[in-house]
This record gives sequence, C-alpha cells and structure tokens, in this order.
Amino acid sequence: MRVSEVAELRSALRALELHPPRPTVVVVGGAAGLDEGDMARLRSLFVSSIVPVMARHAAVGVDGGTLSGVMRLFGEAHSIWAASFPLVGVVAAGTVRLPGGLGSPSADTVVDPHHTHFVIVPGDKWGAESPWIADTATVLAAGAPSITVLINGGQIAYSDVERSVKAARKVIVIAGSGRTADVIAGALAGAKDDPRAAALARSGLVCAVPIDDTAALREELIAALGRSDES
Repeated sequence: MRVSEVAELRSALRALELHPPRPTVVVVGGAAGLDEGDMARLRSLFVSSIVPVMARHAAVGVDGGTLSGVMRLFGEAHSIWAASFPLVGVVAAGTVRLPGGLGSPSADTVVDPHHTHFVIVPGDKWGAESPWIADTATVLAAGAPSITVLINGGQIAYSDVERSVKAARKVIVIAGSGRTADVIAGALAGAKDDPRAAALARSGLVCAVPIDDTAALREELIAALGRSDES
C-alpha cells in the first residue's frame, strides 16, 4: 500500500487488514553492512527470542523490509517458525524494486519475500523510511504495548532510536552486535564520548542486552509485551 502523508497510515493499514491496536515490535539496525559471519551470530536473536515471543503475544513486526541484514533475518525467522503474525516492511519508493511498478525499476535493492505486508512511502534516499517506520509502529500499536530492538546499525540507527524515544517507545539495544548498538550500549555503561548516544542513555527508555543472552532478550520482550495478555 502506498502512502504519501502520515494521516493516510491508519486507513492504509486497515486496507491491508491490519487493524489497531496491536502489540508491535520494531526492529532497526544493520543492513548492507552485515556480512555472513555477522548474520550467523545474529540469527539466534530472531529464531530463539524475537519471533517466538511475538508469536506468543500476537504482535506485529515492523522494519525496513529489504532483503538485507536484520530485515532478512527477521523474514527468515518468520518463515522458519511459519509464524502467522504480520511482518510489515516500510520502504521508500525510490530505493527498492517492487512488483507492479510501485518502486524504482533501476534500484539494486529488493524487498524481503518473507514479509507479509509493505507500506511504500515517499523518498529516494536511505533513511527516508526512518520516520515512517516509527509512525507506522505508533499507528499500529495505538496504545497497545510496543518496543524497538536495535541490532548493529549505522548513522540512520541513531535517528531510528531517537524517534522511538520521542514516541515513548522502549528500546532494547543488542550489545556486542557492533557499530551504533555498541556505542549506545557503551553510553548506558557510562561512556560520554558520543553526545547522541549519551542523550539516548539518559532518556530512561533504552536498555542493553548482550548479544549472546537470548534468554535476557526474551525476558525484556515478554515484559514489554506482557500487557497484551490482559487485552
């Protein structure tokens, strides 16, 4: 579904039969910057923690939707589990190739085939989708529990985390996954050399979980989404 204004998101999601409120998990972070070794290290986060917890709570997944990095891992784990929950990719029209001419025919990047829905937003540069990912999650949650998971990531990841914090959405940072995630995890541990990371650490909405502690990640996700059991 293509949208051009934030005000169209609610009707677009309903047209996709995604009816708020729904508990929502946003995944942001590394894309093309992850090699196969990185992917192997990160895969268990999705297969052992993120996807099974989401299935338990009937949560909706939201990410950048391309066949790369953490988005590819999210789609793979969704497929491995044969999960029934929606997995929504939010993509900027000018950055990806899409069926039906909705994207850019000249783009090198394709969308992940295991995502169930796509929201196509304006923009022809990477990062144009960032505010739309946050807004899509907010509209989908509509007051239901929601949480963001940051894994690795470059400069755009700072904006992704800042937008989640602005929306009062808790962020779990995977420490040891590299780059931006590790800088923010360092700030949570007291490092002050990166002002943006330090500001996020002071927000009170960001926590860190070690990359090899899938049980701790499960616990954080269950704690965040647990209120959905009461609805």
